[in-house]
Amino acid sequence: MDYPGRIVKLGEADAAVVQALRTQLGLMMGGDSDPAARLDPQGMVFDAGMKRVVKLFQARHVDSAGRPLKQDGEIGALTWGAIFGTESVPASADAGTDLLAQALAVAAGEEEKKVREVPMNSNRGPDVEKYLARVGVPAGLPWCCAFVYYCFDEASKTLGRTGNPMVRTAGCLDHWNKAVAKGATRIPAAAATADPTRLAPGMIFIMDHGRGAGHTGLIESVSAGILATIEGNTDASRTRDGGGVYRLARKVGEINKGFIDYGPLG
Repeated sequence: MDYPGRIVKLGEADAAVVQALRTQLGLMMGGDSDPAARLDPQGMVFDAGMKRVVKLFQARHVDSAGRPLKQDGEIGALTWGAIFGTESVPASADAGTDLLAQALAVAAGEEEKKVREVPMNSNRGPDVEKYLARVGVPAGLPWCCAFVYYCFDEASKTLGRTGNPMVRTAGCLDHWNKAVAKGATRIPAAAATADPTRLAPGMIFIMDHGRGAGHTGLIESVSAGILATIEGNTDASRTRDGGGVYRLARKVGEINKGFIDYGPLG
């Protein structure tokens, strides 16, 4: 059964979805031999007993990237993919528009160059300063948003566009606040977590770390609730203060602010 495009949880109204989940959970959890995991496969109600079994399943299984599932008793895309297989959650590797595809091509080229800060942990270096200059701010500032702007700016030039549609800013949250006025579409974090099929390559993620600090990057592909990303000012620890351009993997649920889509303009 394919993911229904919403979080399935206590009180789920679709009896067919509940029954399919009960049957599959029974097969995967060995309910006949483990009383704690036993569910009536003919049941059509997502009740407290089913929530308990889902939490037990989440404690015993990992997502498609091999990381622990959140043990909340709710079935989002990651848990659904672990139950029914990743092929049951639609994946996307197509940017959809020339602008988004070209922005990703630029980002991939920068990642392949192994861009790093010089010296490390300085927010400086030839490439870093190139990104910051593109948004008109001094060297030495955080540069993840400037990197994304640079990718869209280079893409716009390659495609012969008269201008870059992205907000010209080095601030992640400033970008979020001004994107709609530029004609972009915003997808709040909760909506994306409930239905990751709304996300597509070329979209921009925004994270809010509080006190005006944030982090951003580009989605390269989406698969079963896992985002493959290309990001600047990060590293393998997935921090917002890292020293280079990296390809990373993130769960959709890690993105706490939301996503910006310039596809309608491209």
